[in-house]
Amino acid sequence: MSDKTIRQRRDRTHWLYLAVIAAVLAGILVGWLAPGFGKGVGELGTLFVNLIKMMIAPVIFCTIVLGIGSVRAAAKVGKVGGLAIGYFLIMSTVALGIGLLVGNLLHPGSGLNVAAHAKEVTKYATDAKAAGGTWQFLEDIVPTTLLSSLTSGKVLQALFVALLVGFGIQAMGSAGEPILRGVASVQKLVFRILTMILWLAPLGAFGAMANVVARTGLDAVKQLALLMVAFYLTCVVFIFGVLGVLLRTVTGASIFKLVRYLAREYLLIFATSSSESALPRLIAKMEHVGVDRTTVGVVVPTGYSFNLDGTAIYLTMATLFVADAMGKPLAWHEQLGLLLFMIVASKGAAGVTGAGLATLAGGLQSHRPELLDGVGLIVGIDRFMSEARALTNFSGNAVATLLIGTWTKTIDPARVTAVLDRRIPFDEALMVEDHAPAVEPRKDLVPA
Repeated sequence: MSDKTIRQRRDRTHWLYLAVIAAVLAGILVGWLAPGFGKGVGELGTLFVNLIKMMIAPVIFCTIVLGIGSVRAAAKVGKVGGLAIGYFLIMSTVALGIGLLVGNLLHPGSGLNVAAHAKEVTKYATDAKAAGGTWQFLEDIVPTTLLSSLTSGKVLQALFVALLVGFGIQAMGSAGEPILRGVASVQKLVFRILTMILWLAPLGAFGAMANVVARTGLDAVKQLALLMVAFYLTCVVFIFGVLGVLLRTVTGASIFKLVRYLAREYLLIFATSSSESALPRLIAKMEHVGVDRTTVGVVVPTGYSFNLDGTAIYLTMATLFVADAMGKPLAWHEQLGLLLFMIVASKGAAGVTGAGLATLAGGLQSHRPELLDGVGLIVGIDRFMSEARALTNFSGNAVATLLIGTWTKTIDPARVTAVLDRRIPFDEALMVEDHAPAVEPRKDLVPA
């Protein structure tokens, strides 16, 4: 492919993301000046996010099957997966602690009257009950059928089946090579479809922003400004402080350069308020930056279910906010018990509409039912806070991929430096044409 052709492709995607920014600004104005129309176009945002979610299971399935099926030993995948789970648990605990610290220092909910919002919480309490507990979460990992894992919309089911298929192909030896080539072709098709869907991002961003501004109004946002600002600042400190220091210490890379490298993905997440919309692009960019495909295929999808740093911070601060607003603050031992429960429950609520609110309501209902009515106060600003949650979760998964790649020696440090320094730019065409190359025969299976 010529340099001229590559520049033309990049120029088109550049205009796409400028259109997303314009659509967000237009949505804010429409929601503010014409709230009736703003509520009417809200479904555009929902439809776009649903289109993205439709592609998540195929992306995860193809990526993991290709990653695992191409490696020589299953022990390599087990080592990466075990290290990833351990790291995710530690970072969730750190995020929880930071949220507790900020919430106890600021007490943003003190003096608020939440009686007028009490009725709004009923829906989220029902969602939380339907989501089930920890055992239900574990049961839901196993799908009803092999194919239902790709249609149920549950990420962990697709991950589970992909692992089984990947290890099965690996055990088949050379007989599994045609299957790998077929999966590689399917992956190309999946990314082609995804690229077409992403051109609808401006419509989705416009509908989502117009709807939320129309429903909450600017005054409602101002009323809860302290909580929002505190949450956003906490997420910034976590990303550039905790994750940045860890990234620099372990890999020598700069968090600022990594954020710049993922700038378009951040914009897409901000517009859709969903980190899932950038999952396929994160997979492609982590491979491009120099992390082994197997490591990326295990860490990134697993992180989307287990590495929820932004959600952990949100749950801690929102819980303390509700308790203070109701005039019934939590003691330290109550805070720890309740919030540890929520970290586990948040994984069971994955895929539930309003999962953050549903988990918050479920935790309060289980531990402090008298605080449940206070969750209604969060409803008006949850959409705005969900963007920071998604951005923080996404950042945590990007950093985790580089860290685990370094610890398992499945990364090319020289390429990481070159890519983050913009010496090897990411080609948008890779999302369609070159991201899923033909599978080469494994050397360990070629007869001597």
